[in-house]
Amino acid sequence: MNHVFAASPTVSVPVAGSERSFPIHRIYCVGRNYVEHKKEMGFTDRDPPFFFMKPADAAVPISHGAVGEIPYPPATQNLHHEIELVVAIGTRGRNISAEEAPGYIFGYAVGLDMTRRDLQFAMRDKGRPWDVSKGFDHSAPIAPIHTLEEVGDLSNAAILLDVNGANRQSSDISKLIWNVNETIAHLSTYFELVPGDLIFTGTPEGVGAVVSGDQLEGRIDGLGDLRVRIA
Repeated sequence: MNHVFAASPTVSVPVAGSERSFPIHRIYCVGRNYVEHKKEMGFTDRDPPFFFMKPADAAVPISHGAVGEIPYPPATQNLHHEIELVVAIGTRGRNISAEEAPGYIFGYAVGLDMTRRDLQFAMRDKGRPWDVSKGFDHSAPIAPIHTLEEVGDLSNAAILLDVNGANRQSSDISKLIWNVNETIAHLSTYFELVPGDLIFTGTPEGVGAVVSGDQLEGRIDGLGDLRVRIA
C-alpha cells in the first residue's frame, strides 16, 4: 500500500529471558479494582468492573535492572503513580468464561498506570471522559513480560512500589476485587481480545503524587522490577 507518510513503528515489550518481543495491539485498564484503593478514592460498593484505555504507544518498555525515564507531563500539577499487574493476551477470544481465561494468557508484567489526577477529578466531576488524565504520552511504563509457562499461577503475589526508597504501595494480587480470570471474562464481553492486548488490572491503595527527579521502583513477586525516573 502506498501510504501518504511512513507508518508509525509498532511498540513492543521484550519477553523476559528471550530474544522475542510482544507487539502491543491495545492497552485496556481496570478502574478501582482493589478494595482499599476503591475506599481511598471514595467508593465502597463491589460494582462490576469498568474499563478505560490507553494508546498502544503510551507504553514505555523498560528492561529489568535499567532505570527508564519518562517526562513529567504537561497540563498537570498532580501526577500520580499506580503500580499494577499487567496481563498479556496471547490467544484471540470473545465471551470467554473465567474458567477458560488462563488459556488466553501469554504472560504477565509489572506496569505503571501514570495518572494526571487533577485532570481525572475535573473530568469526573463534569461527567466527561477521562482520556486526558490516563491516555497521555509515556503514561504506561512496563517491564518485560514473563510467560505463563515460566510464572505459573499468580493469584497470590506481593505487589509494591517505592518512591525514592520509601514504600508507597504494598499489597497482594489476591486482594483484587475482580481477579485476572474474572477480568478477562468481563472484558471479553465488550471486545474481542486478540494477541497483543495488554490488560492493566488495577492498583492497590497508597497512590500519590510524584515530581520531577523522583525515582520509582515497582515489584511483583515472580515478575522482577520496574524502575522509572521522572525526568
